[in-house]
Amino acid sequence: MLIGDAVVIDRDGLDQLISSLAGRGYRVLGPVVRDGAISVGEVHGIADLPKGWHDTQAPGRYRLEQGDDPALFSWAVGQHSIKGDVFPSRLVVWRANVTDGTVELEETRDDTPPTALVGARPCELAALDVLGHVLSDAPGPDPVYRRRRAGFVVVVECATPSGTCFCASMGTGPASEEGFDLALSELLDGDGHRFVVRVGSDKGAEVLDGLPSRAATDSDLAARTALVEHAASNMGRHLDTNDLPALLARNLEHPRWDDVAERCLACGNCTLVCPTCFCATVEDTTDIDGAVVRQRLWASCFDLAHSFMSGGGPVRSSAKSRYRQWMTHKLSTWWDQFDASGCVGCGRCITWCPVGIDITEEAAAIRAGDGNVRSEAQRVGA
Repeated sequence: MLIGDAVVIDRDGLDQLISSLAGRGYRVLGPVVRDGAISVGEVHGIADLPKGWHDTQAPGRYRLEQGDDPALFSWAVGQHSIKGDVFPSRLVVWRANVTDGTVELEETRDDTPPTALVGARPCELAALDVLGHVLSDAPGPDPVYRRRRAGFVVVVECATPSGTCFCASMGTGPASEEGFDLALSELLDGDGHRFVVRVGSDKGAEVLDGLPSRAATDSDLAARTALVEHAASNMGRHLDTNDLPALLARNLEHPRWDDVAERCLACGNCTLVCPTCFCATVEDTTDIDGAVVRQRLWASCFDLAHSFMSGGGPVRSSAKSRYRQWMTHKLSTWWDQFDASGCVGCGRCITWCPVGIDITEEAAAIRAGDGNVRSEAQRVGA
């Protein structure tokens, strides 16, 4: 089997795929139902996958309900992204012990088995590449990210985007064309419950060679195309990205920032659920015996201390300035840094915002008032 080939497997074939990955030494992670939401956890077979579960999402709202259908991937993303595996929220960097005046430093080694991600969505796959700009391509690459990202990825294309999804606007879904080892499209129609599987790497071809499958027919491929086209045309949200970085850069004093500041709680939920936010801090703790542990923890640009300058206090002391920093970094200045967007359109920041602030709505409001703001600036300048 070669890269680019497409075959069809059934439910038993998917079950064997998961078993095969575990047999090759991978720790297999996939979608599971936990605490009333789709989360990421260890899976040992299709019995662990969210059969019949469907989600309803809106600004500030998430609901999960189970139907009686056999679909395994008929949901959009939950609050937990696969970022949590490649970039853990809490990681011990080193430990030190002081014995008779001698300091013994022990760097922590990541001994987690290689990970196979089954059921990652296209937007999440794109998010891994966005994170890679910071955690892998930087002069000081993160070894944990590099090691875990080099695992095995089985992406599942979206058929049922949520009310807050806008990956089609960002070019990150609902289909995937690269960056995966295997790509699955779940089909449920008159021809039965099956999965079109496309090969994206030599590793993927090797694993798929050992599974029972048949060649994908023109009918299978047409059904897969129809699936992703239907999903793309049924996004819950849309973001106009035309000239967006420049639009935000010239509207840093737009009155909309004051409007959103009246609603924003500066809680940082949007950064915690975002699959591309990478801010972190370090924390040192000691025990009574003098042992020291340094840990890296996720941080948020909404924290007041995040922009604290020694002797000068925080640079961004208002909710307005912190929200503006977050949104303009995602959609504007990220392009200056990495020549790419920092947003993949997963919609998590909209769903999990306690007050339902919608980044697509905020961008549209700024665009709508762009001409008025520039005219006023020109009048004042004159």
